[in-house]
Amino acid sequence: MKTITETDNDFFCDIQAPCFQLLTKEEIEQVQASRTQVLFRKGENLTKQGAFASYVLFIVTGFVKQVIEGDGNKGYNLKIVRPGEFLGLSSVFGKSTFDYSAIALTDVQTFLIEKEAIARLISSDGKFAFSIIKRYCEQNSLLFDSISKLVYKQMNGRLAETLLYLSPEDYTGINIFTVLSRKDIAEFAGISTESTVKLLKTFEKDGLIRLKDKDIILLNREALKEISRRG
Repeated sequence: MKTITETDNDFFCDIQAPCFQLLTKEEIEQVQASRTQVLFRKGENLTKQGAFASYVLFIVTGFVKQVIEGDGNKGYNLKIVRPGEFLGLSSVFGKSTFDYSAIALTDVQTFLIEKEAIARLISSDGKFAFSIIKRYCEQNSLLFDSISKLVYKQMNGRLAETLLYLSPEDYTGINIFTVLSRKDIAEFAGISTESTVKLLKTFEKDGLIRLKDKDIILLNREALKEISRRG
């Protein structure tokens, strides 16, 4: 982890997110006064489940996996956090600790913003508040979808849904499969690594995907959607 200062080449002057573009000049100055730009290296923790949360993180560049940690080495990968998204919004709404761990899949540039500054803006600026609450609700919706997948779907349905989630049709950025291990994919699907490897080979045999080293290329999205739907 490295703190980035104004003299560094990697320093960002502005937070490029729609919700911050709604702020007045004075409100922007409040955010700037309460933020710290930090570079997290690949593999480092941005947040730790159960740790005290005094700030909200805004992802500027890079990719992060959001993890619910269990006993021992067990865990469940909840989400891929992409540039333009937040971590730790629950800390603004009365939660004093992080509900999950967040681990950098690549080098990640972030802004750490004091949660009190975000809370003040929510209280004083209705448009900003609406944008933040909308994002918070979207995160809760994702959580409910993840629980539904674990409760109701069989292994092949879980894996098909996971592959579709990790490779959305409308996303043109980094191929996320190149920075994920088979264990990572298994923990997104909520199944064992061994079962994930076997099912991936079955999907490839059936012409649904193509495996190339770490990369996974989706060949038949409609068939994967049907497998996911049937569960």
